[in-house]
Amino acid sequence: MSFQITTAFVEQYKANVYHLVQQKGSKLRGSVRIESITGENAFFDQIGSVAAQLRVSRHSDTPRMDTPHSRRRVSLADYVWSDLIDKQDKVRMLIDPTSEYAQAAMWALGRSMDDVILAAVDGTAYTGVDGSTQTSYDSNMTVDVQTVWPGVTAADTGLNLAKLIECRKKLAENDVDPDEEVYVAVNGRQISSLLKDERVVSGDYNSALPLVSGQISKVGGCTLVPCNRITTDSNGDDKVPFWTRSGLLLATGQDMMGRISERDDKNYSTQVYASMSIGATRMEEKRVGYIECDPGASPITDA
Repeated sequence: MSFQITTAFVEQYKANVYHLVQQKGSKLRGSVRIESITGENAFFDQIGSVAAQLRVSRHSDTPRMDTPHSRRRVSLADYVWSDLIDKQDKVRMLIDPTSEYAQAAMWALGRSMDDVILAAVDGTAYTGVDGSTQTSYDSNMTVDVQTVWPGVTAADTGLNLAKLIECRKKLAENDVDPDEEVYVAVNGRQISSLLKDERVVSGDYNSALPLVSGQISKVGGCTLVPCNRITTDSNGDDKVPFWTRSGLLLATGQDMMGRISERDDKNYSTQVYASMSIGATRMEEKRVGYIECDPGASPITDA
């Protein structure tokens, strides 16, 4: 941006720097498990379930159970942001934009963090003793794009209450603790779809009356996290992810950090620098999935 900084010169008659509309930092960080790690790769061990054995006689031999063990590998990647502010530009401006640059840097890193988390939802997880075994996303955890209220026939639909209930059902069938909070990342299109679902907005079903505020934070036992960075599938449908906190892990080798310093090799311009080293993985296939949502269709809740 340093070559475009003349747009903020005094001739603009602006005493403040206004940030363009953008996602301000990470939306998803607070809804996943976070672990600090050291090194390029880290391993997280897991213990699976095992059945108890019926005792059929007195003084019988003590049985031995083979408790299943598994592990997941997380690999770190480095992200950086940097820009320069020339001291001559500061002279010509009414304000010093250094702090705004630093804020923009942290917002940029936060958006990258969300991209890393979202990629882990249905990306390849690396398992095994040395982390070399590739474990694919479980397609059984996908809620079909045509999921609607029972008795209703419809083609592809947007996000609706029936789809949220279906994702809860999939987690329940996997014996996920019902007390675990279920998070769903939704973009603007799918929020709009939910606001057209009578069972979501009607006072007969929802005392919060979402149409009054135009916002929905929790519905169908799911906590909605606004995030416009969710991706689409090969059919062009929005992939609306759902997960529990223990289902996704964000590993931080170096959390977001920033530095503001002079560069003597750049005529003592001020450099704003920010960086982080992070990685993410799906910790368990049974705790993570996504909902197929048509980006333009209505929610269709009634016949």
